[in-house]
Amino acid sequence: MNDGSDGPDGSAGSDDPDGSDDPDRRYHVDGEVVAADSATIHVEDRGFRYGDAARETMRAYGGRVFRWDRHADRLARSCEALSIDHAIPVAELRARIDETLAANDLMDAVCTVSITRGRGASTADRFDPRIESDPTVVVTAHPLPRGGLGSEPVFDAPATLQTVKTRKTPDRSVPADARTHARVNETLARFELRVTGADEALLIDADGHVAGGADSTLFFADGEGLKTPSVDGPVVPRVTRSEIVDVAEEEGIPVEEGSYTPSEVREADEVFLANATWEVRPVRTVDGIAVDGDGEGVSGALTTLLSRLFDRRVEGACYGGGRES
Repeated sequence: MNDGSDGPDGSAGSDDPDGSDDPDRRYHVDGEVVAADSATIHVEDRGFRYGDAARETMRAYGGRVFRWDRHADRLARSCEALSIDHAIPVAELRARIDETLAANDLMDAVCTVSITRGRGASTADRFDPRIESDPTVVVTAHPLPRGGLGSEPVFDAPATLQTVKTRKTPDRSVPADARTHARVNETLARFELRVTGADEALLIDADGHVAGGADSTLFFADGEGLKTPSVDGPVVPRVTRSEIVDVAEEEGIPVEEGSYTPSEVREADEVFLANATWEVRPVRTVDGIAVDGDGEGVSGALTTLLSRLFDRRVEGACYGGGRES
């Protein structure tokens, strides 16, 4: 079972780096830790057949899941939106993550929890979600470098961002607040990048406003503060997004959440992307246009500040604040 996808260049460029080629990898499947090559689900599982599943991706630093409460709350909202009642206490889900980290001897990793509706009983109406089912719960973990202060980024360079033709799925079709296994939209968007070789796809909604990256939150600055697409639209309310907004507001940086066009992003002074794996990743170009004016991809002052403040939060929450700031 492959729980995610790599970036277009094959690196750990999304919330779900693969890493399944490690013969010693261990996953947590329905309450048991098993070898990766034995971690399977039934072909009739609704998560496999229809994408009928909730998922949540999070980062572990120093053996601790960063902002677990926020992730647990969002996973619960996803399950509620899909009407999946897995009946597993939050403490038990957390314990399964910890067991997965321990089984893989990992302290710093990206972890994913997937909860499908399960196989369900035989029925003529195969799309009926009300059928009696036994949810499938899978936890995976893949190694990442140490985070926090003084850490090295998981990406090789600032990102190149490309606006794509694939539109973001409307919120009325699939609630953006529900993180599911249905990722065809994002996959098609990433496929478009094969033409330009860009690192991330910039999706727009039905009204022509930017919704964010295929697997990341978009932030940009224009000299008046920080801007990011509002979650009133089909925007994924990522935990990392909330963390960046909190950091900025605590620093007294104005944060505006609204509706923006791709041209506003192209004309911005600074642009960066954020997700659990990348944390804060500066953007070098948008649609081939250099953000910093010289194409060197040097992080702007605001991006650098927010990245450092984010690292400081991670250091304090997960590593005990042991490093110098």
